[in-house]
Amino acid sequence: MDERFTPRPVASWFVIGAAASLLFMGLGCISYLMHVLANPATIPLDQRAAFEAEPVWVTAAYAVAVWVGLFGALLLLLRRKQAEWLLLVSVVAVLVWLAGLLLVSPLRNSMSANDLIVALVVAALTWTIFWFARHSRQRGWLR
Repeated sequence: MDERFTPRPVASWFVIGAAASLLFMGLGCISYLMHVLANPATIPLDQRAAFEAEPVWVTAAYAVAVWVGLFGALLLLLRRKQAEWLLLVSVVAVLVWLAGLLLVSPLRNSMSANDLIVALVVAALTWTIFWFARHSRQRGWLR
């Protein structure tokens, strides 16, 4: 019998991990609001072209990733099983957002190496939060 997935008591570090997940998603929401509420006139010219060339679907994927992710992280902190599915939606939206950054020429051409690294780290952290929710459900920590 596979004992990896038998219900276990909630780990002492669960709340810390769930709170960190909520904080990360909250920072993503703040970043999204700063992005969509930015005044193009105040953006440097080299970044303004990319800002104006960003397709609606890239911005929409960004919105879905952060807002659904925030709600999923909140449900994770509340130990609800629905967190896993919401965080999966967030991961998919992050991958769509990342694909948009790489496939839309004006966005790709305006990205520095640091911008790419940040985008990849965001995708990796979002995946890790989803994995944490999946792991928590498998251990029986979510209701």
